[in-house]
Amino acid sequence: MFAAELETLVARALGKAGASTAMAIATARALVAAEMAGQGGHGLSRVAMYAEHVRSGRVNGSAVPQVVAEKSATCLIDARGGLAYLAMERATAEALQRALSHGVAFCGVTNSHHCGAMDYHLAPLAEAGLVAIGFTNSPAAINAWGGKRPLFGTNPIAAAFPRQSNPPLVIDLSLTEVARGKIMLAAKEGKPIPVGWALDASGVPTTDAAAALTGSMAAIGGAKGVMLALMVELICVALTGAHFGFENDSFFEPGKAASIGHAIMAVDPGALGGAAVYHERIETLLAAMLLDEQVRLPGERRRQIVKAAQTSGIAVSEVMRRDLQRLAGDAD
Repeated sequence: MFAAELETLVARALGKAGASTAMAIATARALVAAEMAGQGGHGLSRVAMYAEHVRSGRVNGSAVPQVVAEKSATCLIDARGGLAYLAMERATAEALQRALSHGVAFCGVTNSHHCGAMDYHLAPLAEAGLVAIGFTNSPAAINAWGGKRPLFGTNPIAAAFPRQSNPPLVIDLSLTEVARGKIMLAAKEGKPIPVGWALDASGVPTTDAAAALTGSMAAIGGAKGVMLALMVELICVALTGAHFGFENDSFFEPGKAASIGHAIMAVDPGALGGAAVYHERIETLLAAMLLDEQVRLPGERRRQIVKAAQTSGIAVSEVMRRDLQRLAGDAD
């Protein structure tokens, strides 16, 4: 299936669940983009969960994001309990305008939901020539160092760096060793997981996937990864008034409405060393990296996947296609 067809189908599924037209379209666009890039965990697999959250009232399907605080280069956007994508579109637009006016911008989002692949939200900023950094917190998954209980989310960090004659350099990473979905799959299949992926409820490393789901995800780099997760938690919550990871319920289980926090920072290179200096410096480093033949720049594989999907379409399983059609109210 091609992107336009899928976007229409996903938007209809979300609209049938109770999402406004604008919210459904913005969400569909982001989910299909993730699927095109091979990021299935942030793609079509989220549609059923989003639809259920809207249908049950856990998400406000009619929410209209609003700027509730601002001061020159900064603003805070209240997502009003809706799906995140409309609020993130507003945050990106505000960051672009403010960074071009002031040289730098910081836009926070509060009372939000799962925002998917963070790099998606930064792309318009990098394409406009701005360096962009994005953060989001999420329901608790990582324990404090030395603790047993999950407190911090997986808390992804992403950055996008514009280039003159090439697509932006994009870096996007979660702060856990592995996606929770892989552990969920192992538990479902009764398979063990590698040491270093997770801890059980007692804070002990485990290879038992079922025990891992009642414990914590292991942070990348041990204590250093936990400290990064703490930093993201504070940036996304203390500055916006959203809820910490441990105050949000899991998206995958019944629970109350989410109040996730996101943050986007944008910097105009022309306001510092200058655009010419910036581009010379970034290309010097990337050229040095590529002197080693085995080095692949971040995002290269993803761009290849997107290009193939644009040409040949997006592979969608028959089960997924039928699920989407059912959610959209189509007959078999």
